[in-house]
Amino acid sequence: MAFINYYKVLGVANDASQEEIKKAYRRLAKQYHPDLNKDNPQAKAKFQEINEANEVLGDPEKRRRYDEYGEHWKHSEEFEAQRQRRSYGGTQGYGPGEFDGFGDFTHSAGNDSGFSDFFEQLFGRRFHSSVNTRSIDRHAELQLTLREAATTRKRTFEIYDEKIAITIPAGIADGQRIRIKGRGGRNPSNGERGDLYITFRIGPDSQFTRDGDNLYTTIVCNLYTLMLGGKTSIPTLDGNVNANIRPETQPDTKLRLRGKGFPRYKKPGEAGDLIVSIKVRLPKLNERQRELFREIMALQTQEP
Repeated sequence: MAFINYYKVLGVANDASQEEIKKAYRRLAKQYHPDLNKDNPQAKAKFQEINEANEVLGDPEKRRRYDEYGEHWKHSEEFEAQRQRRSYGGTQGYGPGEFDGFGDFTHSAGNDSGFSDFFEQLFGRRFHSSVNTRSIDRHAELQLTLREAATTRKRTFEIYDEKIAITIPAGIADGQRIRIKGRGGRNPSNGERGDLYITFRIGPDSQFTRDGDNLYTTIVCNLYTLMLGGKTSIPTLDGNVNANIRPETQPDTKLRLRGKGFPRYKKPGEAGDLIVSIKVRLPKLNERQRELFREIMALQTQEP
């Protein structure tokens, strides 16, 4: 696999701060988002490359492994875990955001080789465990769009020459990790298999921003609706809905549509709220309309 310089992809220095990386990613993701570049066939590939770079450099631990192991960084966690088990004989626990079991899954048999080839390439010799340690765990990432993560769906993917099918409940969070028992590597000393850990990555959406179970979006209303009141159309994950705008609504006012946000994880029928920021669109006026506005302005100056 060819080595990709993620720092170059995001246009930042190797010693860039996490905030600099975040700003560079947001700027490039907006610039190359496929929805905004429908006439540019290269934009989708560039967008995916930018997301991949952010997934690595935006995570301090992944960034450390990337800086240390280069193109082999994806396998480094397996080596470090195995090395730690050899040294201390410990077992691996589960931290925040990890789950023991997840949905239904099936698998088809495939190549069950471990990762010794990687260590031979990296260190120039084979790596073998000489003690009866815990089986080798494997790690993978699964990409979803925001809208895909908002509905329960089945996904099948291939990893380490095995096909894995899982049911993903609506409401999965970015960075959330699950465990599938017995689908990891095989321990060369006892033949037992470890577990497969899948981390979910949710890409940005062109219309909504997610914060927990709440969604945020912006709409543009005309001046007359804001001044006189009326109805306006608001986009949601389930389609557009009509909302009432009160007379004399100020620009940047926020509306809260309860239950129209992101589905709550493993709580069917429950969802967060949709918070809508209102912007104003000024009309183009003809001379008669300008005259009416001058009359209104004159009335305003005459008021005590």
